[in-house]
Amino acid sequence: MSTYVLAEGEAAEPPAYDYGAVREKVAQIDGQARAIRHALHRFNMQTVLPERGITIDEALILLAQLSGRKERLNGLASRQPKERLGDRYFGSGNGPIEYRYANYDVAQAEADYRAVADEIAALQLELDLVNQTEVFSIEL
Repeated sequence: MSTYVLAEGEAAEPPAYDYGAVREKVAQIDGQARAIRHALHRFNMQTVLPERGITIDEALILLAQLSGRKERLNGLASRQPKERLGDRYFGSGNGPIEYRYANYDVAQAEADYRAVADEIAALQLELDLVNQTEVFSIEL
């Protein structure tokens, strides 16, 4: 406990706290965390996914790219080929009725969305398999 609270007029022994020992322990934990993260990074850089022939590191980057693509495709696939604009209900509003048209094939966007979603699932399964079957060691 690096701090403690007392009400005005209260008297108590402060809890034991050794600033130097705590700083030393934190430095030791930080060193171990660095070693673990470095070993994991090295493992990800060297371990190749058998089906795709790319490293785990590349697969993680690909997964992020595919997720971004899936999100963009979701927006495109969710659009109607033709949608009415404005709040002109029950005869209110003046002027011509306006429509927004998709300048692409919405059905193709839906198919591409499903294909990317399937690719993400397959990549995630391959990553899961490697992460559950491969072993690496760490020198602490």
